[in-house]
Amino acid sequence: MRIAQIAPLFESVPPRRYGGTERVVSWLTEELVAMGHQVTLFATGDSRTKAELVPVREKASRFVPNFETNCAPYARALEMVRRRAHEFDVLHFHIDFHPFSLFSRQQVPFLTTLHGRLDQPWVPDIYDLFPEVPLVSISDSQRRPMPHLNWAATILHGMPTGLLRPVAAAGEEYFAFLGRISPEKGIEAAIRIAAAAGLRLKVAAKVGEEDIGYYREVVAPLFDGQRVEYLGEIDDSGKAAFLSGAKALLFPIDWPEPFGLVMVEAMACGCPVIAYPRGSVPEVVENGVTGYVVANEAEAAAAISRLGAVDRAGVRRRFEERWSARRMAADYLALYERLRLRSTQG
Repeated sequence: MRIAQIAPLFESVPPRRYGGTERVVSWLTEELVAMGHQVTLFATGDSRTKAELVPVREKASRFVPNFETNCAPYARALEMVRRRAHEFDVLHFHIDFHPFSLFSRQQVPFLTTLHGRLDQPWVPDIYDLFPEVPLVSISDSQRRPMPHLNWAATILHGMPTGLLRPVAAAGEEYFAFLGRISPEKGIEAAIRIAAAAGLRLKVAAKVGEEDIGYYREVVAPLFDGQRVEYLGEIDDSGKAAFLSGAKALLFPIDWPEPFGLVMVEAMACGCPVIAYPRGSVPEVVENGVTGYVVANEAEAAAAISRLGAVDRAGVRRRFEERWSARRMAADYLALYERLRLRSTQG
């Protein structure tokens, strides 16, 4: 198939460090190429891909508050895709509602994977204008605020099975916290859970501009370098050792997480996950197999005592069965074919 992937423009594809959506777009793009498809990636010029790269802007730029500076690249991306739309069998967008109006008025099949939350007050005003646009959710729970939209499929994320693997642990016992430091990600709860278990917590996480105040005022004073150690933001080269050595990944989130890629990264390293049942978590973590879904800190403490029953080699095997990039790409290809067949039938 001739497939266009249209990526967000604030990070490269893949991102240098943090950036869940851009990583998924990269994994999907590269897997589709490996499967023999003709893929064109519309992204930032500093992206790296085996597909044809169309640079929409010169390089990635994390969120720019100026409206014109922020939105102009997306207007440019839409027009660049429109001018080449006839070259493709399907257009796959990863940029929220931006393509809805323009691409609802042309003939090439298109779809949009939504990567964010839908429970915010502005969402109905724009999404309800386009009830026929084919959408993909990244978990069933993501749909709950807007169940009436035109959901074409739920396609769970996948990643390359060789990207992260279990490695020999250094022997030190600790829990891991990975991702982003913000109130909704549950860093304070993770610190309390680790403390109650009498083990260290190692934190490898990004601090975004929007969370600098929270980090400085609330979280940074909790980092003592002994019981709670802050490692900063790490990339894939450091994740295997970090996660393989951890007793478990703590993921006590306090928001409707659309997916939670760090849970799958932990599983790739054979690391079980202890997580709160918000958003996608019950769809990702299998109790007693890849970790435990717990309701509060007391249940987390009880789950820690049962971690010995979780086979870490079995966690890795389950990752290979459920969370590969090849499975994700196959799911999308099946949807692309359905959309293409529907368009030919009028």
